[in-house]
Amino acid sequence: MPSLFASYLRVYEPLTAFDRDRQVYWRRYVKEGRAVAPLDGPVRQRTAVIEALGAGWTRLPDPPDEAYVLETDDTLLICPWNLRVRVAEAALSARDGVPSVLADAFVPPVLAGQAKAVVEDWRSGARVLEQGVPRVHEQIATWGVPLRWFVFIEEGEREFVTRTGSRALRYRTEISKARRRASRGLAVLRKSVGDAPITQAVEEGARWLEEFHPRSVVELDYGGLVDLLPDDALGADDSPALVAAGLAGLSSGDADAATEAYEKLVARWRAVQLLERCN
Repeated sequence: MPSLFASYLRVYEPLTAFDRDRQVYWRRYVKEGRAVAPLDGPVRQRTAVIEALGAGWTRLPDPPDEAYVLETDDTLLICPWNLRVRVAEAALSARDGVPSVLADAFVPPVLAGQAKAVVEDWRSGARVLEQGVPRVHEQIATWGVPLRWFVFIEEGEREFVTRTGSRALRYRTEISKARRRASRGLAVLRKSVGDAPITQAVEEGARWLEEFHPRSVVELDYGGLVDLLPDDALGADDSPALVAAGLAGLSSGDADAATEAYEKLVARWRAVQLLERCN
């Protein structure tokens, strides 16, 4: 299967963040060796969803619960896929602001009705009381990495693997550090650029991070984007440092430094985004 040219922002939570039934399930899931590696997960997710949608997209997928797993010392950290809910939300989002004829063509009404029911049930008061506040543990971006994600990590947290068949570039950090960086970055942006789209985007990300257990781990994974870039380009990638430099420039009033960092970032990731149009 070909790579999915997408990047991922994930949160892995400790078992104690889940209710008792989920803790039992995830322990058994790991013990049975069913956990999926991040390298294999995206294609497996796509395959499961496409196969479960049915001809004409007449039913909402209901795949078994899967997750990415991190094991650190004696702690299990779980990043559930929540595929059914994510597909339901994506189906509803695809209809927003689209003429009904087109919306019905892309997302048939029967599927939209099922999606609405799933999302409403997931967010219902009874479910929240029973299982806690619902959380989506993974965000996805195609053909690039959203610049706001780099606010949450630092250059020294990079893991770069160049082995054939397992190339990967990812950053992992404690969620407490990611939250502090988001808070600092948001303060700088509010003071320097006000209520701009980038400020709103970082604020949204900061709110998302607050949903999770304080001992969670945040992962920014370049995913299939590594197949678009050679080793030397990946090894030289300093996007987190450029974001940090841009924020430092804004904080100190050095507009030239902030602009230089921003322009380098935009040029780098625009080149990747343009690959989508290559034949």
